[in-house]
Amino acid sequence: MEADARYTLVGAIVLVAGALLVLALLWIAGKADDIDYRHYTVYFRGQSMDGLDVDSAVKMRGIRVGMVSDFDFVSKPDDAVKVLIRVSEQAPVRQGAVAYVKRNVVTGLATIEIANPPDHAPFLTEVPKGEDYPVIAEGSSELDKVASAVSKMAENGAQVLDKMNDLLSDQNRAKFASTLANLEQISAHMVSSRESLEAAVQGIRDASDEFRFAGASITQAATRAEGSIVDVGQNAQLALKEAAQALESMQREALLISEKLQALSDTGMLELGAMSRDMRTAADAVTVAGQKLSNPKALLLGPGKQQPGPGER
Repeated sequence: MEADARYTLVGAIVLVAGALLVLALLWIAGKADDIDYRHYTVYFRGQSMDGLDVDSAVKMRGIRVGMVSDFDFVSKPDDAVKVLIRVSEQAPVRQGAVAYVKRNVVTGLATIEIANPPDHAPFLTEVPKGEDYPVIAEGSSELDKVASAVSKMAENGAQVLDKMNDLLSDQNRAKFASTLANLEQISAHMVSSRESLEAAVQGIRDASDEFRFAGASITQAATRAEGSIVDVGQNAQLALKEAAQALESMQREALLISEKLQALSDTGMLELGAMSRDMRTAADAVTVAGQKLSNPKALLLGPGKQQPGPGER
């Protein structure tokens, strides 16, 4: 009886514990349903979806803020994978945010990471035409950037190797060997012609010295010529100054001569006028004398009665 009672008690305890566990699960599920979510759409074109499934985590700065609701393949735009996610309303998804696939290297499980822009942009709420939810643009993870850089390095390395192979082809190696042989011959010829080369170098040095001396002489001659030209210019300037002074003096003398000639001309005209009057008076006297001399009788006996004398009427 005692054993049956113990079994009954254990069974009752197990049933109560199971009921409590079910109630706890139901309560947690109900609370989870009470959480408000915002839905977004992400189109992945260049990233691999390996390790990403429905209910995969959506994180922001390493914190889980949502999960993947669904995904589908679409032909527009550009044969992308359309992923629907739901994010807690407390997660600030802003305009200009990007989403990229972040993959755990050890486990291979993938999550979607949302990165907001550095500036405090407004929240992403606008729904594009033809969409059911706002669209988050596709970004790229640091791992993708590293992989892209490594891929480019590999491509560049392959190109370098191809160019090295082209450079070290049989034809080019034969040309290199021929060039080296020619260089060897040239070096041997230079060794044998060492004395001639030294003489040529010495001749070049002597010629450079002569050119240097000639240049110094030309410089000195140019300096002397410059001094002579300066002296000639100064002398010419003095001569022009003296000529200008002489011309100015000649102008003053010509002006004085002109004034004197004008005064002389005026005096001559007055003297000629007086002379002409004197000559006219003398001519009148000569005429009167001539008239008297033409009648000697009147001159000796005096004037007759018919002829009145001077002053008579």
